[in-house]
Amino acid sequence: MTAVTEFGVTEDGFVLKPIDRILAEASDRARAVFADVDLTSTSPLRKILEVTAAEDGELWKRMEDLYYGNFVSTAIGDDLDLLGEDVGLLRRNLASTGTVRFTLAGAAPGRTYTVPEGAILVTAAPVRAFVTTALVALDAAHTTATVGAEAVVPGPGGDVAASAIVDVDAAYRATFLSDFGAAKLTVANPAAFSGGTGVEADDSYRARLAGLARNLWTVESVAQAALNVTGVLDVVVSDPRGGVDVSQSFFGTFLFDQRAFSSDARRIGEPYFFTVLVAHDPRAPWRTTGAVPGVFERVTAAVDAVRPVGVHVNVVEAKPVSIGVRATVVVEAGSDGAALLASIRQRLADVISTQRLGGDVLYSQVVRVFVEQPGVVDVRGLHLRRLPPAFGAIALGGVPAQSAVVEAAVGENLRIGPDELAVFAAGGDALDIAPVTS
Repeated sequence: MTAVTEFGVTEDGFVLKPIDRILAEASDRARAVFADVDLTSTSPLRKILEVTAAEDGELWKRMEDLYYGNFVSTAIGDDLDLLGEDVGLLRRNLASTGTVRFTLAGAAPGRTYTVPEGAILVTAAPVRAFVTTALVALDAAHTTATVGAEAVVPGPGGDVAASAIVDVDAAYRATFLSDFGAAKLTVANPAAFSGGTGVEADDSYRARLAGLARNLWTVESVAQAALNVTGVLDVVVSDPRGGVDVSQSFFGTFLFDQRAFSSDARRIGEPYFFTVLVAHDPRAPWRTTGAVPGVFERVTAAVDAVRPVGVHVNVVEAKPVSIGVRATVVVEAGSDGAALLASIRQRLADVISTQRLGGDVLYSQVVRVFVEQPGVVDVRGLHLRRLPPAFGAIALGGVPAQSAVVEAAVGENLRIGPDELAVFAAGGDALDIAPVTS
């Protein structure tokens, strides 16, 4: 093995000098200065050299941190924040979270009243908006329910006091809860919301910095502007004619005042449009609803700041597709079945949430989720499930519309259309996992 002779900044990066090397060099210098010096393990000079070597070792560690703090791929904490400030991309605040309690009065016998996930709740003036994170079902026998909620706008402004949330947004109530009839729904937060002063983790911030577009008027800069909008999960920019994409050979060469792009004979003077397909958090409304600005309006405004003059954006909503699983899981005797199922459910949510627009859900990925769980011996009869789209949405891009649960065969991937995004669904018909003991 070749001994390291260079330390500090080298062609291979920063090489840290170990303490034993620092101590050895200090001992050599002591021998050069003092004749017949005692450097045994119990000598006073040896102890002094060991202490100073330890201090020098910490100094070398600090120099290593300073070196790697200059690069997005290796910087952490405050160093990463400084790199973000240099390019104008700051670390995001987290959204405040807490719980709210719904109360139903005047419920009709035998009827269930449903408050969808993503219901918009508001405080008194100055209005702060929040959305629920799960569905709520109430009836005459169960008139109260507690559910999680989070602030629409991240930051400390969402850290509201107890009882600050006073009502469901009026516009949301009129649109989605108008069938409640004579029943009266009220809401309040029993405890204060918190978490708005927190910031995103280094990994997610680093990923945004690494993907930062360095040029304006490109497909990358348009996608980046849209992805920076709160609530946007994924973006695909379609620009087949080169109006935004400078990498295409005909960018900047087209004579807008003389001819059309293709045989469809676009009329002179008509604006040029490119498409931005946006997948967003289902809890964030697509169009402005009451106190909550819509994803459509916010993405349009963000892209307007980077699009070329005379080239306009057509923002299109992608369709979320709820994905589930049916399987029989063989577990070791003595395993905690409830904890195991909770772990599998969380891992499935993590894996499927990494899907991109149009990305198929792979059978092999889902099988791996099961077999990597401690205590799982085997998984049998695993089927991927695709649930019907919400609100009767029509599928495009070659994937047929559906009105019932579609279950793929064992070993078959689940096909996702180019304008669809896979989203894990943990309840209802989506998840059917039966654990059996080996």
